[in-house]
Formats: sequence, C-alpha cells, structure tokens
Amino acid sequence: MTYLARKKILEFIAVTFCWIVAFLVFFPIIWMFMTSFKTEGGAVSLPPSAVPLPGFAVEAIQGSNLPGWLGWLKTAVFEPTFGSYQTVFEREGYFKFLTNSLIVSVGSTLLAMTIAIPSAYAMAFAGGPGTKGILLWMLSTKMLPAVGVLMPIYLIAQTLKLLDTHLLLIIIYALMNLPIIMLILYNFFKEIPREILEAGRIDGATTWDELRRIVLPLAWGGLASTGLLSIVLAWNEAFWSVLLTTTKAAPLTTFIAGYTAPEGLFWAKVSAASTLAVAPIVVFGWLTQRQLVQGLTFGAVK
Repeated sequence: MTYLARKKILEFIAVTFCWIVAFLVFFPIIWMFMTSFKTEGGAVSLPPSAVPLPGFAVEAIQGSNLPGWLGWLKTAVFEPTFGSYQTVFEREGYFKFLTNSLIVSVGSTLLAMTIAIPSAYAMAFAGGPGTKGILLWMLSTKMLPAVGVLMPIYLIAQTLKLLDTHLLLIIIYALMNLPIIMLILYNFFKEIPREILEAGRIDGATTWDELRRIVLPLAWGGLASTGLLSIVLAWNEAFWSVLLTTTKAAPLTTFIAGYTAPEGLFWAKVSAASTLAVAPIVVFGWLTQRQLVQGLTFGAVK
C-alpha cells in the first residue's frame, strides 16, 4: 500500500470518527427538538418514534401490511404537531422570562468584566511570583459544589430582601464566572509585548492610559470572546435561578422547570420550552464560534 493510499485511509477514518463524535454531542439537542413536535403520549411511547412524516404518510405506513423486517417502521414514524409550542407561547409570561434571561446574562457579564479587566491587567503586568498560584486558587473555587454555599447565600439574600431580583442573580452569576474570566483575560494580556507598554510610559502614558489606549485595543478579540463565553455560561445556569427566583426575575431556566408535576415531567412541553430557550444561544454561539473558540484556548498564540 502506497503512502498516499494510507494517508487517504487515515483521513477517512479521522473524518468518520469526527462525524460520529459530533453526532453523539448533538444527539441530545436533536432528540429534544424532535420530541418537541410530539404529543405527550408519543414523547413517552416505547419503542420511541424518531421519523417525522406527514399525517397521510403515517396513516399509510401504520395501516399497511409491511414485511416482518420492516415492521419497526409502524412505531418509528409520527406526525409532527405544534401543540406543545402553542401551549408554551400561550403560557403567561414567556417573553418576560426571556427578557429576564437577557438582563441577567448581559448584566452579570458586564459586572464580571468590570471587575476582571483591571484585576487581570494588574496580575499580568504587575504580578509577583505568586500570581499563577492565586489564579489557580480562584479557579479551584469552581470545584466547590454550589449546594455547599446555598444556605448562606439564601439567608443573606433573604436578609437584604434580594430574593427574586435581577440584582441578586447578576451578582451571583458574575462571581460564579469571575475565575474563568480572570484566567482567560490574564492569558490574553500576557500575550501583549511589554515593550509596547514601556514605549507608552516613555511617552508619558499613565496606568489608566495604558489600560484604555494600549491594552484594551490590542486585546479586543480576547475581551469579545470572554464576554461571549460569560453570556453563554450565565444563560445556561439553572441551579441558582430555580432556587432564588419565582416570578419577577426568573429566567428561562425557571420557566422550563415549571413543566413538572407530581406525576412527572411533561416531556413534549419541556422539550418545546427547552428548544425555545436554547435556540437563541445556539444561534448566537454558531455565529460567534470563532470568538468562542478563541476564548476557550485561554489566550493561546494565534
């Protein structure tokens, strides 16, 4: 076998493996999307139906005498319905929940960036030998189970009368994402050559001038990708929103959690509500994937 033949085979194997991994990663989203078009009975039927077809096609398949090896088609097909989406839109306050998600996600990102930018600047250009240790210690706080600090935070919020407010979620989400934002910005700032800052100081630039006119413009790509990542993380957060809000400041994650009952979950309606909740962030992430990947590389050389 020639070298080119082996290379083509290896490339084919690599591409096939990547498609398989991609399918496994996106399969829950695909299944959720399909389930949102089923009835409640169809959503929990076994074996599950997976092939959406028009009503006349479903009736034709289920009423025909198929060979034994094609018998699975009768249970695999279903007629799509928009009933669950109609129920979700008719539920009072959907757009209010959507607005709350936008307010909390953007607000927490702005607060976290306001704290992280000067802090990361100081660590990158005026830090000492223990700077990386401090960053790792900050990052280690992400390993703490959220339920471990639930009661203190709940009691503090109750005392300050902040329960079910945008401000409470903005502060919690900002502090929750701050270690990751700090680490990413630190690495982006470290890429900026010190010679540029020294040249600015020779020209009389103050610390504020360095940050505003030199560092921020040079690290603009890193700031954008970090902000996008923070918005995505805040949008998807469910633990704190479910426990600390009810109606006034509740985001979409609380709206989805409302489709529960003692009898269990309404799978079709949950899937429809979840699809509507993740659709904006999926589209947003798709349009900004380059910036998000740039942020996830933690400031690697590009």
